[in-house]
Amino acid sequence: MLKINDLTLFYGGSQILYDISMQAEPGKITCIMGTNGVGKTSLLKAISGTHPREGGEVEFFGEAIGKLPAHVMAQKGVGYVPQGRDIFPLLTVRENLETGYACLPKSEHFIPDEIFELFPILKDFLNRRGGDLSGGQQQQLAIARALIAKPKLLLLDEPTEGIQPNIIKQIGKVIAYLRDKGDMAIILVEQFFDFAYEHADEFVILRRGEVVKSGPRGALNREELLEAVSV
Repeated sequence: MLKINDLTLFYGGSQILYDISMQAEPGKITCIMGTNGVGKTSLLKAISGTHPREGGEVEFFGEAIGKLPAHVMAQKGVGYVPQGRDIFPLLTVRENLETGYACLPKSEHFIPDEIFELFPILKDFLNRRGGDLSGGQQQQLAIARALIAKPKLLLLDEPTEGIQPNIIKQIGKVIAYLRDKGDMAIILVEQFFDFAYEHADEFVILRRGEVVKSGPRGALNREELLEAVSV
């Protein structure tokens, strides 16, 4: 579904990513790991179109993707849940979810029942403002909002950050469910090692903006991965 070759990215005069190559497949969770500041979020921004890459090639469903902006990537089927969630605090839960309609035809402007099956609390809080939700509830809302647009590639940036354990467990079940449906590729950036190791099918380890190790879960043992992502 997604294939990246030699991607580079700059912020001003500073190079952040160096010749990143990786891929993501439907029915699999690819986890990008590494210490703080190695470029994990920058890679998701490059894939989603929220920050332009400098060089490299990106293919989506076999089509070469130029340097497209975020709204075009979203229309093509890329859903992005950024670090910090970025929900609209003054809009209600319903209104936050409805912002996902932007990528859909008019006939699909409704909230699927599946959203409330995955995140039951959102149905109870439909008329509550996003800013009044707890951090964990906001994270559920952010993921649900991305799912409204029916993405084929879902990018998740630190979905467990600052979240209580019971909601982390629920988010893990949702991610596993989406993977097991088989029609979505998931790229997960995650610092919580146990969560990442439990759910990932493929690993990409970054250090100083470069891929230093990658491979399927079965080819990389736990100790090897833990050492690679430790300071």
